[in-house]
Amino acid sequence: MKELPIHIPLQPESGKTLYEQIYEFIRDEIRAGSLLKNEKLPSARFLADDLQVSRTTVDMAYGQLVSEGYLEARPRRGYFVSAIEGLYAVDLPPAGVQSKLCGGTRQKSGKYDFSPNAIDMHFFPYATWKKITKNILVDANSDLFSLGEPQGDLALRTTICRYLHGSRGVNCEPEQIIVGAGNDYLLLLLEKILGRHVHVAMEDPTYARAYRIFQSCAYPVSLIPMDGSGIRVDELRKTEARVAYVMPSHQYPTGISMPIGRRMELLGWAAQEEGRYLIEDDYDSEFRYKGKPLPSLQSSDSNGKVVYIGTFSKAIAPAIRISYMVLPYPLLGCYRQTCGSYASTVSRIDQTILNEFIENGYFERYLNKMRKQYRMKHDLLLHELRGFNKAFRISGSNAGLHVILTDRKGRGEQELAQEAETVGVKVYQMQDFRMGRDKKDAAMLILGYGALSMEEIREGMALLRKVWL
Repeated sequence: MKELPIHIPLQPESGKTLYEQIYEFIRDEIRAGSLLKNEKLPSARFLADDLQVSRTTVDMAYGQLVSEGYLEARPRRGYFVSAIEGLYAVDLPPAGVQSKLCGGTRQKSGKYDFSPNAIDMHFFPYATWKKITKNILVDANSDLFSLGEPQGDLALRTTICRYLHGSRGVNCEPEQIIVGAGNDYLLLLLEKILGRHVHVAMEDPTYARAYRIFQSCAYPVSLIPMDGSGIRVDELRKTEARVAYVMPSHQYPTGISMPIGRRMELLGWAAQEEGRYLIEDDYDSEFRYKGKPLPSLQSSDSNGKVVYIGTFSKAIAPAIRISYMVLPYPLLGCYRQTCGSYASTVSRIDQTILNEFIENGYFERYLNKMRKQYRMKHDLLLHELRGFNKAFRISGSNAGLHVILTDRKGRGEQELAQEAETVGVKVYQMQDFRMGRDKKDAAMLILGYGALSMEEIREGMALLRKVWL
């Protein structure tokens, strides 16, 4: 096995980032058969010195190639070309279609869909999930096919409890956790726990699905305006709300992260009266790109006022449909009185598979891989947005899988979305998340990047550049 010298003709003026150029050059060399199985590439340090770029740039390129299977990283030995001989016999698609090989969803209709809800399933460890499933079914006893505990299996609730304490600072016991098939079920369950016709306050704009669920429960809903720190507690105090639904770590869809001062103010509002509660929806706390991860609101709650809700749909896969809710002790008693006889909505087999996936370290490894993938896409999107600053204000980029563009030229959201549609790009309008329809705020567009490949992001932004700038 030889270590190859590589001459990569970098072109800083090309519009592509340096790490993309390194990544694409090596990828294309492997596809063309110029780099063969088991050939060793230069070390990241050597290649960075040779190309006069930062070590981080080369590390990002090598990391992308390893994630996609072109390279294999061997501990204490370096990077080697993987065994993918079958690829050489395949006719490579045109450049505009090659991005499908980089992960994310395929653009079947030719559109670039910047959905804020979609995630990248290209790197999901299907083989691992299948192996766990097979082992569980082989070793399964008859108990695994019974209904199990209403709150979910104790083993999974214990695992979730440990995970939440270590990753989000949540303070709870397994007995406080309820496992359910999606957040929708948990919110409907809260209607039974909190009681009917409870006045609820929500941030505006907000998660439209939760808003519709609360309306279906006949809850009076007050829409509370937001500022740069999140929900305005001074406006919340003017309402008769007993419950406030908030997303403090990364508000959807605005991307605002609530600072500690506003959090304490919100907790103070809840503590002022008996029967007031906060519902903390922590839907995508795993993905943060600047600074340390923010602790949960629940971790600062000393009065038992926060109902904490989370899901594995964003971090693992939408089809997993396993969410969890942490009830404060006063509401846990209400749950046992009103809902204790409800059967769990998640099969014991699915619960056991997820528990094994987390307990054996697969979940953490998968999360680390996806954090790296999404960070690269996040950085690329911000790079592509550099020329948009005069026309748009860019915000919400510190966490999650989308950014917000606020128009500076007085244009309308529908106008901008239609212009994007004419060139095959789908973007999302903030007005779809504003439940107070009479408001005339500045046009805001939502660009999600989770399911798009690197090349699709670049190509989609090039099209938006033509019609918006």
